[in-house]
Amino acid sequence: MKAKTPKHLATLTPDDRELFEQTVSGVVPLKQDKIPPQRFSSKHNWATKQKKLAASKESKQRSASFVFSDGFEGHFAENDKVKYLRHASDSARLKRLIRGDWPPDLLLDLHGLKREEAKQEIAALLMAAKKQHIACVCIMHGIGKFILKRSVPNWLIQHPDVLGFHQAPVEWGGKSSLLVLLDVPDSHQKNAFE
Repeated sequence: MKAKTPKHLATLTPDDRELFEQTVSGVVPLKQDKIPPQRFSSKHNWATKQKKLAASKESKQRSASFVFSDGFEGHFAENDKVKYLRHASDSARLKRLIRGDWPPDLLLDLHGLKREEAKQEIAALLMAAKKQHIACVCIMHGIGKFILKRSVPNWLIQHPDVLGFHQAPVEWGGKSSLLVLLDVPDSHQKNAFE
């Protein structure tokens, strides 16, 4: 059986066709040497994703970690609202925070967390706020057995980016929350402190 002539060869003159056939006379078609990609089972894909997720979570926690000391205790009046101000010159800012002039841009709910988990979450919140140039955040510590209610203010005093905090107004949690004022670089304030 005679091989079918390709269309592009059918238009050639007999001399050109003979020349072409002489040129390609010893050519042999290549064998397929491609190997299909290995398909992993969904179980393998899930395990790989879990490993990556755990590694990413661990690196985020390491980068967000700020070492809060449990041995440090600040002095807060027992019958008064919890408040703190790092510099006396910033008292106008604290008054504006108390009045509610700055609604919090980030909220953190610590209900149900243990002390160590709460420390990590607070450190991560403060790091995220710093990255986003946020001046005010709200931390909801709850009341419960007063464990986090007593610990959170003592931890916040230790952080270098915290300018001050005050018990939140009722709309942001009241006695179970703190509004925290953060140090935002001058170039990123965007009228935050004006």
